[in-house]
Amino acid sequence: MNFETFVFYFLAAILLFAALRVITVRNPVHAALFLVLAFFTAAGLWLTLEAEFLAITLVLVYVGAVMVLFLFVVMMLDINLVRLREGFWDYLPLAATVVVLLILEMALVLGGRYFGADRYPAPAPHGPDYSNTRALGRVLYTDYVYPFEIAAVILLVAIVAAIALTLRRRKTTKYQDPARQVRVKRAERVRLVSMPAEKPETATKE
Repeated sequence: MNFETFVFYFLAAILLFAALRVITVRNPVHAALFLVLAFFTAAGLWLTLEAEFLAITLVLVYVGAVMVLFLFVVMMLDINLVRLREGFWDYLPLAATVVVLLILEMALVLGGRYFGADRYPAPAPHGPDYSNTRALGRVLYTDYVYPFEIAAVILLVAIVAAIALTLRRRKTTKYQDPARQVRVKRAERVRLVSMPAEKPETATKE
């Protein structure tokens, strides 16, 4: 066993352990931390395949943004762990069925004639001046530029649709217009009323 094979199996074992602890640990904060560990080990596996751009993107996007936000939300909310664990065993048969089906599908795909170690061997080593980011950008913006633009438009439509579905204006809700607040004048908000001075009447003595 060479060094690269040892690194692969070492990182794969850590990844499987972290992924298993994500769904079995009781504390959601610990589950999020195990998920961070899984992302880091997956990035290490990407590095063994000389895909440093994908590895750095995985760490920056998911670990640096998504998981930090998730940790903030989990730690700020008062989560009842006892209530969270209710009904766990009720969904266990369905979850086990889904896991078995996924394993069978992966075995059929990876064990077929179109996939496998003989079909997709380890990538050839590149020189020190090779840039995975430059190669990926060249392929993405030349051969796959139209699918890339179509995917960008679809994501933009999804963002606009999500905003349109969640943004509801109610008639009873009052909104502030900062532009109108800046243009306001004193005469529109303050009214001076001149009233004559009056002396209160004294109570008559009986």
